[in-house]
Amino acid sequence: MISVRHLYKLYKDFVALDRISFDVRRGERIVVLGPSGSGKSTLIRCFNRIEPHDGGILSIDGRIIDEQTDLTQLRATVGLVFQNYNLFPHLSVLDNCTLAPRLVRKTPRAQARDMAMRFLTQVNIAEQAHKYPIQLSGGQQQRVAIARALCMQPRIMLFDEPTAALDPEAISGVVKIVNDLSAQGITTLCVTHEMGFARHIADWILFMDRGRILEISRPAQFFTHPATRRARDFLDQMISC
Repeated sequence: MISVRHLYKLYKDFVALDRISFDVRRGERIVVLGPSGSGKSTLIRCFNRIEPHDGGILSIDGRIIDEQTDLTQLRATVGLVFQNYNLFPHLSVLDNCTLAPRLVRKTPRAQARDMAMRFLTQVNIAEQAHKYPIQLSGGQQQRVAIARALCMQPRIMLFDEPTAALDPEAISGVVKIVNDLSAQGITTLCVTHEMGFARHIADWILFMDRGRILEISRPAQFFTHPATRRARDFLDQMISC
């Protein structure tokens, strides 16, 4: 589903991504771990060109992603749920979910509303459809952001710190949503600092530091016998926090 070869990204003299390579199969759940500044968020933002990469090859579903790529079409295929949700405060939950399908996919209003309600139901937030974001808790806003992304019917979902500032019950809900997406064949890549969340959802752990991938492991191996000293130090620090 995703192929990355020697991908790199520069910010002036700072190397954010240092010629990294890996593959993701359809329906897999990839969790990207690493210290702050390691390139995790930059990496996933390259997949829908919010952050254009400066070199290497990135392909999604067999198509090369570069400056010639139709961004509207790409972002309909690759959904991103931001850490701060980015909901439109002046629109209701339902209107937040129907806006992009209507404008981008030209979905008729009634059809867009039916689809939005279906996805809001899937993430257990349908009863809040006519409220505004300010009336919702952080966990509820997170669910709305996921439903909004699903309304574009993506094949890949990117999550940037989806459990930040959520309580344990809300985190459990996000775990279920990600697992449900995988069961539907949607590929997910998730950046997180929440180790319990990572354990529960990952098929593979991708560990980064200083723009490089140091380790790609199954969760059981990574959390019990990490292959690199840097990963061991990282886990020790996270456990002691």
